Amino acid sequence: MNAESQPRYVVPDRGTMIFNAVVARLTRMGISVYGSRVLAVRGRKSGEWRTTPVNPLTIDGQRYLVAPRGNTQWVRNMRVAGGGELRIGRRVEKFTATELPVEERPAVLRAYLKKWKFEVGMFFQGVGPDAPEDKILAIAPDHPVFRIRS
Repeated sequence: MNAESQPRYVVPDRGTMIFNAVVARLTRMGISVYGSRVLAVRGRKSGEWRTTPVNPLTIDGQRYLVAPRGNTQWVRNMRVAGGGELRIGRRVEKFTATELPVEERPAVLRAYLKKWKFEVGMFFQGVGPDAPEDKILAIAPDHPVFRIRS
């Protein structure tokens, strides 16, 4: 498989890993950082719980998880598991997840960038919330989006 056909994945650098660890620790303590939750998904091979901090997004009563870094491990696990848990402190919310087709992602990506561009904008190839629809659609295949339901 050549590099052009590989699914996009941006490996977190040391600073990002430290930031994620701090956000995850605060969220596990029950302190949400701008809506953060700890996502728990069963590993697709091990069956063990895998966790990572995420920023759930609500649009018109629908909830979404967006993968700014692309086809991460949590995305691959979610595709197999079909759901997981969102945790904050001792509260656990179980959910099912459905991946959106590429053509349905732009509105969610735009809303996500409006809310969290300061944190994740660098992962969206220079595309911001005010970009034309065709630019957001062009990057949509690189950013999986899941609709989640409790």
